[in-house]
Amino acid sequence: MSCPAHYTMRKTSLYGWHIAALWTVRSIFLAIGLTWPAADALSASDQHNGVSGYFRNWFALVDEEREEQPNWVAPIVTATPRLEEQVREDFIWQKGLNGRYLTNYGAQKGLELIPTENTEVIIGIPTYQVLRTPQKPFEEVGLADMNFLLKYRFLAANEERGNYILTGFLGMTIPTGVNAFTTHQVVYTPTLAAGKGWGTRAVGFDIQSSVSASMPDGHEKAIGVPIVWNTALQLYGFTYFWPEFEFNYTHWIDGPITTKGKNQLAVTPGLVLGRFPIWYRVSALVGLGYQTTITSFHTQDHTWLLTLRFPF
Repeated sequence: MSCPAHYTMRKTSLYGWHIAALWTVRSIFLAIGLTWPAADALSASDQHNGVSGYFRNWFALVDEEREEQPNWVAPIVTATPRLEEQVREDFIWQKGLNGRYLTNYGAQKGLELIPTENTEVIIGIPTYQVLRTPQKPFEEVGLADMNFLLKYRFLAANEERGNYILTGFLGMTIPTGVNAFTTHQVVYTPTLAAGKGWGTRAVGFDIQSSVSASMPDGHEKAIGVPIVWNTALQLYGFTYFWPEFEFNYTHWIDGPITTKGKNQLAVTPGLVLGRFPIWYRVSALVGLGYQTTITSFHTQDHTWLLTLRFPF
């Protein structure tokens, strides 16, 4: 993740950190609160047609869609080809170049829903970011751009029927953020993701991989057009432990002279813990990863990543 060179900022204190934390917690419970009553209350209705029937069978549809695909866990960085219904928030602590340190609360994750067969929609919860530099040790930056994503699953088979999946995405980022962290353009991100596993639901190994291109609707030379290829190797069979190792490759086909035509490769070892049952349909997962670049060209030094997920 790279940062613009110039910022319009205002001073802050630890109060900014508390606001970010409260925003994240509030967003998680707000997302669950808005979604759950609509599906759960209507599931008790005697009506079976129209809108009521649709919501009445929501969780039955979600269960069917999950059953048709492998039972893997989504990696920390790599976009999973699986369809998910959950609330997800990621947190990023990145040491950049020249003493920059970026803290990201949210990472453009949010509410993930399975509304129809083979589809998923993601409504991003606004990401709050803080940048520190040697000149100004703690500065509040504010909210980043809003993110939306649509998934369509082309092929899938669970562990008993082949253990594979192929999915296409279309993401869109809207320039709603503060001046420091907005591109001032709509950015479209088509993605193709696939996965193959070996073993059973209880024990095995899987590879999940995705390739994407982020294309702004203008000012490509200033913003950049990165091609990102992420691949995760994941081992499972330890009940609640999902160790993984990821490769994260980026090539910039356009953009500023500092990145255009350059290549960056990073590796991310990580561990996801879960799915821990909480209540009724809700479970919890938590994951931690450490990303570091291994190429001479790099836009960051290293990054810690924390992911929190609540499937329902």
